[in-house]
Amino acid sequence: MHAVGIDIGGTKIAGGIVDENGDIIRRSRVATPVDVAEIEAAVAAMVTELAAGEPVVAGVAAAGFIDRDRSRVYFAPNIAWRDEPLRERLEALTGVPVLIENDANAAGWAEYRYGAGEDLRDVVMLTLGTGVGGAVVVDGALLRGGQGVAAELGHMRLVPNGRTCGCGQRGCLEVYGSGRALQQEAAEIAQDAAFGIGAGLAAAAGASEGLSGEVISRLVQQGDPGALEALRRIAVAVGTACGSFAAILDPERFVIGGGVSQLGEVLLAPMREAFADAMPAYGSRPVADFAVARLTNDAGVIGVADLARRRFLTEN
Repeated sequence: MHAVGIDIGGTKIAGGIVDENGDIIRRSRVATPVDVAEIEAAVAAMVTELAAGEPVVAGVAAAGFIDRDRSRVYFAPNIAWRDEPLRERLEALTGVPVLIENDANAAGWAEYRYGAGEDLRDVVMLTLGTGVGGAVVVDGALLRGGQGVAAELGHMRLVPNGRTCGCGQRGCLEVYGSGRALQQEAAEIAQDAAFGIGAGLAAAAGASEGLSGEVISRLVQQGDPGALEALRRIAVAVGTACGSFAAILDPERFVIGGGVSQLGEVLLAPMREAFADAMPAYGSRPVADFAVARLTNDAGVIGVADLARRRFLTEN
């Protein structure tokens, strides 16, 4: 039996039929509606479309705090779900078994099973997008926590009394190590164009595209010193946080995903340096390596489908 994976994003809902090898054999995509009921209807319609009359199980991934039973959404930052019985609603609409999963957990599981963490047992994934998502695999299992909401790594406090985060706290890794943080750092450097390295960023800021992530990435690839400094700052933030994560979790590998990760080694090199500075007993013990995620935009769909298959078909 195949599994359907659905990944609900801020702008689009992506879905696919995923086989046992992690390959997507049929795809679908629609724009994300604004209304909660419309989102649930769109997800149900996509499951039905992808199933095409065949028996399936389904996994649905979304940003938010999901309960330990993977059925109820306690809180979602971008969708008005508050203690939402999402699994129950979708099963009623589709007539198929449904598992609900945090999107970063789904992506991290996909990388562990089929991507940059394949053949390992202990992996930490950080997704550097609008925010910083986290997933932790310990001895071959996702870390859930007592309430189901473990591994919110982007909300580890990195800077006491630092920048305000969307979670309501201050100084979280998310506001120093995300794609949005990269844009903020670039904008600050651009303001000092007359006195430092921000001339290229200042010129880009005044153009039609502005300092979008794509523009900053292009400047990084061209070797612009201001863009490279902005990237170094977020790499240092993430690498420093990874020193603390490693002290607690001792992973074999950190997998770095999200749009910023596509800059590859120019991102990972300063991240490793900061990790070395922050890691207890560095040089006297085995430590994790760093790798870029392989599955990119498909990871959420692949991961949540595999988790649904394991929940409903393998474990029973």
